[in-house]
Amino acid sequence: MPGSTSLSNLLSFNANEQSTGPGVYFFKDARGRILYVGKARNLRIRLASYFRKPQQLSSKTRAMLARAAAVDTLCTTTEKEALLLESSLIKKHRPRYNICLRDDKQYVLFKLDIQTDYPRLALTRKVVRDGSLYFGPFTSAQAARHTLKAVHRLFPLRRCKETVFRNRIRPCMYHHIGLCLGPCALNVSKAEYADMVRRVRLFLTGRSKELAAHLKAAMQEHASRLEYEKAAQVRDLLHGVNQTLEQQAVVLRDGLDRDVLGLAGDGSALAVHVLFVRQGRLLDGKQFSWTRPESKDSGRDQGEAEQSEKGEDLQEILDSFLIQFYGPQQFIPERIVLPVALDNPHVAEILIERRGGPVRLAAARGTPERGLVDMAAANAAQALRRSQPDHTAALAKVLGLAGPPGRIEAADVSHLGGQDTVVGMIVFEEGRFLKSAYRSYAFPELEGSKDDYLALVKWVVRRVASGPPWPDLLLVDGGLGQLSAVGRALRKAGVAEPWPMAGIVKAGRRAGELEDRVFVPGRKNPLPLKPGSPELLFLQRMRDAVHRFAVSRQRRSRKKTTLDSRLSNLKGIGPKTAALLWAHFPDIEAMRRATVADLATLPGLGEKRAAKLHHVLQNMP
Repeated sequence: MPGSTSLSNLLSFNANEQSTGPGVYFFKDARGRILYVGKARNLRIRLASYFRKPQQLSSKTRAMLARAAAVDTLCTTTEKEALLLESSLIKKHRPRYNICLRDDKQYVLFKLDIQTDYPRLALTRKVVRDGSLYFGPFTSAQAARHTLKAVHRLFPLRRCKETVFRNRIRPCMYHHIGLCLGPCALNVSKAEYADMVRRVRLFLTGRSKELAAHLKAAMQEHASRLEYEKAAQVRDLLHGVNQTLEQQAVVLRDGLDRDVLGLAGDGSALAVHVLFVRQGRLLDGKQFSWTRPESKDSGRDQGEAEQSEKGEDLQEILDSFLIQFYGPQQFIPERIVLPVALDNPHVAEILIERRGGPVRLAAARGTPERGLVDMAAANAAQALRRSQPDHTAALAKVLGLAGPPGRIEAADVSHLGGQDTVVGMIVFEEGRFLKSAYRSYAFPELEGSKDDYLALVKWVVRRVASGPPWPDLLLVDGGLGQLSAVGRALRKAGVAEPWPMAGIVKAGRRAGELEDRVFVPGRKNPLPLKPGSPELLFLQRMRDAVHRFAVSRQRRSRKKTTLDSRLSNLKGIGPKTAALLWAHFPDIEAMRRATVADLATLPGLGEKRAAKLHHVLQNMP
């Protein structure tokens, strides 16, 4: 914000009236929306610091104060409680001026349940203290599934879930093709299976030398017994293991699990990169970035602004990031390497409780760890350089918004002649498309209806019911009619102040229109946007993106409906049997390729029913 920050909206606030104990505080705007959530060991001192010398505050904080109209507080018993409450409130309200992890889903892990006689290796997103071993994390579920397939090819552990495993009477198809030992129905010794589990553990922990020695000994033992076929199988396994492990770089020799954090900021944006190092090997990495709203400060030198913000914000950034990133069901390594030492001891206490074991938070020690911190910081800096320019400030001026929209939602209706109606919603937040927030809404009750207005009205009801965060701008693929329908639906849904909205209408070639038109509520004529202007191009990009998303989801819905109808129209296949088949086969062709023995392994299907089902599938049109 240029010049000095105006605090006129907060002149009635008296910090001396606040508690001297720990707690959290909220800055809210005139509409009651939470702008910022903070924690303090002493609320009175912390809040007073915002008003004593505002010119010394960071540009981000001054921009927040310029929007603030009220301050609320919540007292807690301890500073640790305040830290946890702050994290919970940030996740719930996603305030504009806080560090909010957009991608807050749990990452994929390998889970090996060693509490059973015949453990199963599977993917999971939750860490449960049940004695199982966990390996990972993987930021890409697809990459994790590919790795799991590779592990199963090398080590034929069982794949079926415990309920299926206990009730199976004959081996599954994986056993017949050599990808499972078949402990469910065959007499597989516990010692033989335990040896396979040991190999898997050595493989997943990267202990290549120990695993190679183990496999070489097994190969020599088979050869000494003249079991040449088994010896050849172990030889091939050893070759496959070596090829896989060669792809992972060894970056530390101590064999510890650790995460390494690197930060980069340019005054207007901030990025954090996390490297996952497991057993000394670099496994994966994850990137997070945020823009700093209105943080460009013309009132002082940009370098000076960045320097003052580093000391003021870095500890708070690390506190907030660590508590959000390492959630209660997230994998937490024994060591987390930071770019600077952490001042707040309560962060480590919380992570230790969540892990159920020791966690050490510390600055990098030694050349290898410092090199990893530099690598993480370089990745974070590269992400900032890739950031695209943000045109939201100019867009706000054109649309008459109060300020640059931090969160933009766009909605579009898609159906095929009134069938399989879907409303797609996409989100653009803080300078980028937030795909984890994309949603599709199906409306089977509108079957046969071509009323796009009604579909939008029903979508508004469900969108409001889903709760915050609310959009700073809602873009609708349509004109004044759609905007009017959405506005009425918002009022009927109890939204006190309608969301800022805009509608974009594609040029009608038959009517001789050459350019798309943009409408806003309360204005009959379209806005005079210049063709090719950044604002119009951005809205067109949003419109096209939500249209593609809605169409893709509608096609997926239509395909599922078509496939379901093909099965349900077959004599002898009811809804439960159809659901059972879809749960175990990816498509109808896979169902038709299944043998009677394969079908008989499905829960609840005996050999007679499997034979009848096989006959029906083979003779379906």
